[in-house]
Amino acid sequence: MNQGQIEIKTPEFVSLNYQIAGLGSRGAAMIIDQLLLLVANTVIYLIFLMANVAEIFYLSNSWVPIAVAIIIVFIINWGYFFVSEYFFGGKTLGKKLIGIRVIQENGHSITFLSSLIRNLLRIIDMLPTSYFLGMVFIFFHSKHKRLGDLVAGTIVVHERGAKKQGTSKIDKEILRRGLTKESLSLEDFALRSLGKKEWELLRIYSGKFLNIKLDDRVQLTRQLSTKLLPKVGLDARDKEITELENILLTLYLITKDEWEYEL
Repeated sequence: MNQGQIEIKTPEFVSLNYQIAGLGSRGAAMIIDQLLLLVANTVIYLIFLMANVAEIFYLSNSWVPIAVAIIIVFIINWGYFFVSEYFFGGKTLGKKLIGIRVIQENGHSITFLSSLIRNLLRIIDMLPTSYFLGMVFIFFHSKHKRLGDLVAGTIVVHERGAKKQGTSKIDKEILRRGLTKESLSLEDFALRSLGKKEWELLRIYSGKFLNIKLDDRVQLTRQLSTKLLPKVGLDARDKEITELENILLTLYLITKDEWEYEL
């Protein structure tokens, strides 16, 4: 195993190889995220000033307005990381730009509970200031984990690089049609509904695609489209057979990148 890489054994007894994200890439992603939050916090501050909230603070003997303001800031700053990582494939905007993401130690996508725990513990990782404790953990831990990762059972890895174009018949057919993973515009949360079972169906479909009669292929395409397309928010009923084929082959490319378990 090369330095900076990790091999993960999944519950399905499949080996996954990932390159672990170190302090440099994680720090760069954090800087981007913090700049984004700085802009958001500044906007909130200006809104408070425009609403003359400061006068309320001075005129009122209650600490409630201040407490409300602190809670709002906390929700935005903490909720950004939690919502982004859970709903967008383990990636904040900073992680997406740098090319890293959070996954579970078993290789699966981050869960609701894992995202909740690792981001609540940011409060500790930030101590005493500027994520100092978190950076110390990342620097010295063999898998570059901060405290939140240790407790939540998560790890930050680099996105898989682009695979070389295959030479199989289906790869050539996909290339002939000009299809790529970007051919289908879907939200990350929609793609999260495609798991190992859907990948197996798409893998079998692509294997049979060029080896069965045209009528059988049309029937298979419509059956699989009816089953899979609603999972990603698409309607198969109003689409021509060629369009359905292209969508399924694109989904095959997308799920292949996630489930083929190769760098």
